[in-house]
Amino acid sequence: MVILNWNGQKFLQQFLPVVIAHSPGCQVVVADNASSDNSILFLQKEFPEVRLILNSENLGFCEGYNRAMRQVKAQYYVLLNSDVEVTPNWLQPIITLMDADTNIAACQPKIKSYAKRQYFEYAGAAGGLIDYLGYPFCRGRIFESIEEDHGQYNDTRPIFWATGACLFIRAEAYWQAQGLEPAFFAHMEEIDLCWRLQLMGYKIMYCGHSEIFHVGGGTLPKNSPRKTYLNFRNGLALLYKNIGPDNLYKILLTRIVLDWVAAIKFFLTGYRQDAAAVFRAHWHLWQNRKYWQKRRAQTSHEHKICPELIYPRSLVGEYFINNRRVYPQLNIPNRAALPA
Repeated sequence: MVILNWNGQKFLQQFLPVVIAHSPGCQVVVADNASSDNSILFLQKEFPEVRLILNSENLGFCEGYNRAMRQVKAQYYVLLNSDVEVTPNWLQPIITLMDADTNIAACQPKIKSYAKRQYFEYAGAAGGLIDYLGYPFCRGRIFESIEEDHGQYNDTRPIFWATGACLFIRAEAYWQAQGLEPAFFAHMEEIDLCWRLQLMGYKIMYCGHSEIFHVGGGTLPKNSPRKTYLNFRNGLALLYKNIGPDNLYKILLTRIVLDWVAAIKFFLTGYRQDAAAVFRAHWHLWQNRKYWQKRRAQTSHEHKICPELIYPRSLVGEYFINNRRVYPQLNIPNRAALPA
């Protein structure tokens, strides 16, 4: 288990004791991205049993994990955010599931809000899906609409992507896919990784019998132009890297137009830095097109992804025009689910 830390001493103080208590037999590693707080001194004094991996600079989420994973030998990795509260027996249901099927590359538990404990949490909820234009959503969360947990997602089923807040992943598959995309830095990196794994023939799963609570929003504040930039840049790069050749340019063009609409909305509502961030994101992709062309060429398109994991309509249209705000209203077939 690897926890990536950057100036997160307050979260380590609060949540690391619970992680250790509820993870018997599991090696706990903290990879530190050159924190400037007292995280390292705190860990050395209070948790000498925790292995420390020290990065010399803030490498971001992606490369920070990649470098740490190269130093960890295990059958499974668990990428765990520092702001996560785990629960008793959170590990075993997922390990049992993955042990039973070597074709499962990655899995996530049920992710609920630490602050509003009856509700799902934005980053992952009950498993991630995506629409055909690359807009991600979750069972339990569409855009800003978050469902209360009534046990409606206590199942085990394939999903399109598993959250990076708590990602169980087979080590062999992680390196077959070349790990997290380092150029992403942060945001949407887990979607890219899960997409590549599926194109290699692996499955991504959700296990509703394991549950954690996530604070969320620890990397960048919600209303941050930097976060806007990363989301729009990585969203387009995600599509360019992974969509098959038949529909690539049609989908990219549609997505670019929708991004411009979003930029205009930002501008008209007073978020001018966010509007500029959208155009900077597009300019970055054009400037670095040779890099992204190379990364696309390295993506396997040998296997097709289960069509039930990609919503065939525009999520933007369904949400904002047809007022479909919760997952059941999308009428997505659930034939792939396993018995609860």
